[in-house]
Order: sequence, then C-alpha cells, then structure tokens
Amino acid sequence: MAVYSILSQAQLSRACDRQPASLFDTCDNTKRTLVLVWPQFGDFDTLEYAWWVERDRAKLEAANIQVRAVGIGDLAAAQKFSTYTSFPPEHLYVDPAASLHKALDLYRGLDASVPGINPQQKGYLNLLLMCAGIGSPGTLKEVFRGYKGDKSAPQLIDDDEVVKAAPLPALTGKTFDAAGGKGFQRPFELATLRLRNMVEVLGNWKTYVPDAAYLTQRGATFLFDADGSLLYEWRDRNILGFAENMSNPLSFLDNIPD
Repeated sequence: MAVYSILSQAQLSRACDRQPASLFDTCDNTKRTLVLVWPQFGDFDTLEYAWWVERDRAKLEAANIQVRAVGIGDLAAAQKFSTYTSFPPEHLYVDPAASLHKALDLYRGLDASVPGINPQQKGYLNLLLMCAGIGSPGTLKEVFRGYKGDKSAPQLIDDDEVVKAAPLPALTGKTFDAAGGKGFQRPFELATLRLRNMVEVLGNWKTYVPDAAYLTQRGATFLFDADGSLLYEWRDRNILGFAENMSNPLSFLDNIPD
C-alpha cells in the first residue's frame, strides 16, 4: 500500500482532545503537508526534531506547509511533550503501540535478546546497545558532532537566549562565542541542547515512556503535495539519524521545486 494511503487511513487520537482523526484532517487548503512519524515522545530524536520544527515554524508557514506529527506513547506523554516543545497539540497524534510504524515498515531498531527477559527489559537492552552504535550506524559520530561543533550548521542558540540545562549554570548564546565564534553551530552548543532534553526526559521518564518495549523503534519524514503525491521521504536507520542532513534537518525543503 502507498505511504499516503497508509497515513490517510490511520485513525489516531489527537493530543488536544483524544478524538480519533486522520493526520490529514484540516489540511484541505494546504499546499503541502509534512508528516513526521516519530519514535517515543521521550526519545531524544523526537524532542530534537520538534525543536527544529519550532525553530523553522515561520518558514514552514510562509511556504504554506502544514506539519502533522505522531509519536509513540499515550495521551499524558503527548501532552507533556507538547508543553515542553511548544508543538501544537491539535497537530499531534498518539500511537500507543507503534502500529503506524509497523504498517510503514519502519526500522524497529536492534532486536537482540537474552533468555528470560520481558519486552520492556529487551527494549532497554537494545537501546543501550544502539546508543553504543550497535545496530545504529552513525550514532556515535553524531553524538561527537554535538560536542565538536559544525560550521555547516546554523547557530542554534541566539546571543541573548538563556538555556537552562542542569547541572550546568544558565547559559546564553554569547557564552559559546568563546568556544569558536558565532554564526554557526559552536562546540558544545548542540550538546547543551541535548543535555536539556535529557534532563527533561529522565526527570519525567514514566510519563514520557509509558512502555519501554518500543524504545528502539525509529521514525520517518514524509512530505506530500496537495494531491497526495509523495515529494520526499526519509526513514531513520539509527539513533540521532532522524534527518538526511542532521546539520540542518529541514534543509530538504529548499530542494523541493515550487
């Protein structure tokens, strides 16, 4: 079945009202629709991707691109996620058992096991292995990029923006000037944003991750034209691999003809 058919036929609960609806509801007058099929709401990829969407919200609206996203979890996880990331709850959908991910044949992640463990314990085991790069090619390289900086990526924290990422003191964007300048992703800048996300998730783990069995499930990105034609897709194959260009995850939009 075509990707658009799978997505349009899925009935998922909206985070704002718990009502089942299609991902394409209220998209009738939209030029294009960007559908983000995310891992767990508490997955670091999901929180980081949402940050980029909010960062580029004005650009998306100017291009008449509506964004719809679905994550794995329950209503409490979706609402917590929406509050933290500012992602609109009316455009956020819940998939408790990764049924949409299965229908789309997305990467389930590493599937190693040992005798006697339950699905939740298996999820933790495989997540740890994937964080070490096993069954998750490119993860360690991307982790290191967050620390060493990236001159091909934009500056992530505005000069006067304050970022609180315990146990670090509150930092402004200007703080990172000392690590290499400005106008690009400075050393430790992305790592600081990731630390903030990690603190948020670990401090609210049971809310963000109601079922650890799906910890390794990866997601995908799909861009559709108004007629349902698929213009772009990216299917994640690793942790911290949610975009073709991690330096600027939404840059693919610049290469789509009008």
